[in-house]
Amino acid sequence: MATTHDHPGEQAADEPIRLLAIRETPLSLDEVFKAVGDDAAGGTALFVGTVRNHDGGADVDELGYSCHPSAEAEMRRIAERVVAAYPVRALAAVHRVGDLGIGDLAVVVAVSCPHRGEAFEACRKLIDDLKHEVPIWKHQKFSDGTEEWVGAC
Repeated sequence: MATTHDHPGEQAADEPIRLLAIRETPLSLDEVFKAVGDDAAGGTALFVGTVRNHDGGADVDELGYSCHPSAEAEMRRIAERVVAAYPVRALAAVHRVGDLGIGDLAVVVAVSCPHRGEAFEACRKLIDDLKHEVPIWKHQKFSDGTEEWVGAC
């Protein structure tokens, strides 16, 4: 008798990376959620990063993101690493660049796996590694007239 882990649905999909993009246009939760739909997935974790109106105790008035030309390739490298470490059925990640307003979506990532725990862990690994490794920078302008460049996500 086969164990539950022997079922094909318990394994990673053959082509789990469904959507990776850096865009200058508004991001869509629906697009990302649909991209990770999979009949064998029992859990889907979605993370949404939004532009907030403060950072480090200061009021943020304006914010813009820019990226290095290698940013999408780096996103793919990280996605492939997540897929290798977890039984990912589907994965998607999009990041916005350009000028954004308070409340705008800056990044949306989602991962579907056979079970919820795996989905949470894989999604957390995906967003954490994207934040630390993809060459995207945030330029913030504060209410007091100061500004700063920082790593993104």
